[in-house]
Amino acid sequence: MEHTQYETYHETKVHASPDFPYNTYLCTIPLDFNFVPVHWHDEAEIIVIKKGMGIIRVDLVPFEASAGDIVFVLPGQLHSIEQKEDFVMEYENILFKPDMLTSKGQDFCNDNFIRPLFDGMVNFPSYIDKSKDCHAEVSSCIADIDNISSDRPFGYQLLIKSYLLRIAFLLLANHSVNTHSIKRKKTLDKIKMVLSYIREHYSDIISVQDMAELCHYSQSHFMKFFKNAMGMGFTQYLNDYRLEIAGKMLLATSNSILDIAMETGFDNLSYFNRMFKRKYGVTPGRYRKT
Repeated sequence: MEHTQYETYHETKVHASPDFPYNTYLCTIPLDFNFVPVHWHDEAEIIVIKKGMGIIRVDLVPFEASAGDIVFVLPGQLHSIEQKEDFVMEYENILFKPDMLTSKGQDFCNDNFIRPLFDGMVNFPSYIDKSKDCHAEVSSCIADIDNISSDRPFGYQLLIKSYLLRIAFLLLANHSVNTHSIKRKKTLDKIKMVLSYIREHYSDIISVQDMAELCHYSQSHFMKFFKNAMGMGFTQYLNDYRLEIAGKMLLATSNSILDIAMETGFDNLSYFNRMFKRKYGVTPGRYRKT
């Protein structure tokens, strides 16, 4: 959903075919892109760390991931990936629609296990490191899925589905009823609303007052709320988002730097140049030539 360098590489890819909604591919930070910004989608996602280290956030909660760790993201959950210091992190993305694990019509397993799991009605470990009892079995299932996806024997879809069901079982094995507070859910919903507004209106003038009114907060409360949730101030996030789009436009279009600045919400060219150099280390003109 994010209109950034990451979107070009990842979010605009077809995650899965309609007849078998499953896909897997490898990514590397920062070689493929600098970071994966906060986003969400309708697919479930399993992130498997192959090499290195990085920071992964699920519903804004950070996790320092390293080789061997597995992260499970439910449909609709906010999540992001960023570089940890100077480390490179190679990871595998597995994306699939939960509906592929269910049957049409009345389905006992869907009603009692699959839907509660993917609707967030039960607690389970989003971050699965080697300290978790299910780590070895989940890792084994993923390794088998990778081999099957590579060889693709006749009927391989059945095997992939069976392993995904096995992973669902392992996640549910020690589950508990989700006591996720209503207040926490409201926080995540408001953050989604703000991020969606930025995505749709980044070229317009967006003030803190606008966002405060959108959330029905005072300006001071909104600024505190946003920084606590996102780990950075609203203006910093907005500028960074706009600069990501500007960087993409510099490489993908022949538009003038002034036009790109205006199109990404910067009405002052010198300010745009200064902020761009602060983020990328070079001027917009130099960035375009690299």
